Formats: sequence, C-alpha cells, structure tokens
Amino acid sequence: MKAIAVEPGAGEPVLVEKPRPEPSSGEALVRTLYVGVDGTDHEVIAGHHGQPPDGEDRLVLGHEAVGIVEDSNGTDLEEGEFVVPTVRREPNGANEYFERGEPDMAPDGQYAERGIVGAHGFMAEYFTSPAEYLVPIPERLAPLGFLVEPISITEKAVEHAVASRSAFEWEPESALVLGNGSLGLITLAMFETVLDIDRTYCLGRRDRPHPTIDLIEDLGSTYVDSRETPVPEIPAVHESADLVYEATGYAKHAFETVDALAPNGVGVLLGVPEPWEFDVDGGRLHRELVLHNKALLGTVNSHRGHFESAVDTLSQLPESFTDDLVTGVYGLEEFEAAFETGDDIIKTAVEFGSA
Repeated sequence: MKAIAVEPGAGEPVLVEKPRPEPSSGEALVRTLYVGVDGTDHEVIAGHHGQPPDGEDRLVLGHEAVGIVEDSNGTDLEEGEFVVPTVRREPNGANEYFERGEPDMAPDGQYAERGIVGAHGFMAEYFTSPAEYLVPIPERLAPLGFLVEPISITEKAVEHAVASRSAFEWEPESALVLGNGSLGLITLAMFETVLDIDRTYCLGRRDRPHPTIDLIEDLGSTYVDSRETPVPEIPAVHESADLVYEATGYAKHAFETVDALAPNGVGVLLGVPEPWEFDVDGGRLHRELVLHNKALLGTVNSHRGHFESAVDTLSQLPESFTDDLVTGVYGLEEFEAAFETGDDIIKTAVEFGSA
C-alpha cells in the first residue's frame, strides 16, 4: 500500500510502499479516506518535533484522519462504518492514564502519538487500531472528518477552562483567540456558533485583504492586528476577555495573556514554543493573577470523549465556514500540494480514497 512518510529533519515527505497491516485481536482494519495536515506535521518534517518508531528511519505522517472500517475483526464496529481515530497509544503496555481513559494526561515517556512520536500515523491507504480508539462519525460528515481531531483539542481546552472556574458562577461573555491559523479559526467558529459567546476577537499578523480575516469577520468576530494592537493593549482598545485561547506558540503571549484577561478570567495555552529567554515583570504578573482571580492553564492532546463531542460540534459548524476553511484536498498523485504553505492556504488534506 502507499503511504506518506518522512525522515524527521529531511525537509520533505515522500511517497513510500508499506505492507498492508493486519489487525491484531481487538483491532479493526480501516481504509483511509482523508488525512489533514497541520502545524505539527510541518514541525515533524522539519525535525523540530517527533520521532519514528524504535528501529525505523522514517515515520508515516498524519494524525487527523477519517476512514471506513474494512474489517471489523470481531470488534463491536461494523464493516462500512465511518470512524475517526484518536491519536495517543500506550508505548509499552497500558499504564494508569490509559486504564483510566485519560491518555491525554499522560506525561512524556508514557505514551506514543500516531504520526508524531513513536508510532506510525494515518497517512496510508490502510491502518489498524484498537476499536476503543475509533470514534464513529456520520457518513455525511466524513468528508470533513479530518477536522474532528483539531476540534477535539479545543473541546478539551474549554472543558478544562470551565473546570478551573467551577468554584464560582462563570459565564464568559467575551473571548480572545490568539492566532489566526486553522486551529485558531476553528476555535473562533466554536466560540461564535456553538458556545454562543457574545463578543469574540482574533489576533493575527496579516495584511488586508486576507482570507483568514474574511473568515474572522464573516463569523461576526473582530480582527486584531498585533502589529497595531499588542496583546497587553487589547483591553484599552477593545475590552478585557473572560477567556483567552493561545494558539500561536509565541512564548511572550503566555505572559501577555494575563494582561488581556478580565477579572476572574482564564487563559488556556496550547502553543508549544522553542526555548526563548526574555525579561518579564514577574512580580506584576503574579500580583495581577492573585488580586483579580485570574488563571492560566496548559493543555495538550485529547481523549475519546473529546473526540465524541467534536463530532457533534463539527455538525454544528456553518457550511460556509468549513468551505472557506478547507482550501485544498489533494489526491496521492499531488500530495505535495497539501504540504505547501502560503497566504492563500489555510487548511489542507490528502485524499486516499472515496467512500
């Protein structure tokens, strides 16, 4: 079978031949339909993140997938059922996090991530997976099923933000998304159309005209150019935010979020920056957190429950939004185009086959 793999750091993915996998007991064989491309894939390709399975030079890419069950292999799944796979797997047998159904909370070294760290991904014509990591999705949503994984990341982020404010009455009326990449835009759409937050803002560094700015404003949100209004100045120019969602990986934003938050607000950090030393007024930030009951939390990955919620969220996103968000779906004969970057590219995917 054909697969898209990379030697981390080599700079470009290649099409390779791999044996078609055979499902073990408890696993199903899935025929791949679509696999999305995101920033993590580019980090793996560049060698900044990720590693192949032990003893192998190349890693099959892809962690945002949707497929159709080819062989249920005695599991509770049905052949012909559309499914989305979760990402994390046990590295060497189950541990307490996986036993509790909380693989997303496992620390480094106690998990593998398909297509990222220690396990091949889903950019292949077929893949196998334990049935418990395959989440059903309606057939009508299958062409956009590769969006379920990134949506699940925000499902977890919001869940944890709400949990951190659960000791008192907290109903966010304003939200600020830092970053107008595909994850930031998906999150903004969730805030606007699913969570129904009254006022939303999205920070970016783009000149008009730009398709992401059009998407932001079509959703009814306000675009904030960070070159004109830095994060700490947003409260004075617009307003403080009850919820800040950081999806840039720009390390200073983690600290600037404190200034952007309204009293009792929470900032959720998802970006993964490179090491960077810089000066901050730690005393002032500490004081701001304490005296105004603000909170910062970090989150990564998601579990099956978040994927299930993400399927429901995907069904609620406006078709006009997803049409503009997905700027290209490419077959294997032109898969390289899915990895290109540019001002007119927002979200891409590789198509491995039709239903």
